[in-house]
Amino acid sequence: MNGTGRPGGAGPGIGIGIDLLEIARLERALQRRPRLAQRLFTDAERAYAAARARPGQHLAARFCAKEAVAKALGLEAWNFRDVEVTSTGGPPTIALHGTAARRAAELGVTVRVSLTHTRSDAAAVAIIAPHD
Repeated sequence: MNGTGRPGGAGPGIGIGIDLLEIARLERALQRRPRLAQRLFTDAERAYAAARARPGQHLAARFCAKEAVAKALGLEAWNFRDVEVTSTGGPPTIALHGTAARRAAELGVTVRVSLTHTRSDAAAVAIIAPHD
């Protein structure tokens, strides 16, 4: 990380991003603008959430993950669908596409994420570290 707390500088380092969101806020936004979900989330992310009792809770956690990853990578202009939360029965993982994938490759890092939620809030932490 460079002196600004952002990834960059002489070489790859560790970067951390965190995000917190009121679940109801995202649920209201999705109700007002139904196409917003398609702009923010991949088909797989929407399908995962739709199979749960409260889809908005899971979409909110994924939204936080996307924001946390963007912060950890130091992204300024990016597409939300460039950061995809994948779930295959174990802990969630991140698949990067487009601008996010190029930035991670440029830094030589991998991304790990942790998601959590309560009834009212969702949060995520992302950590980037040099490739093993």
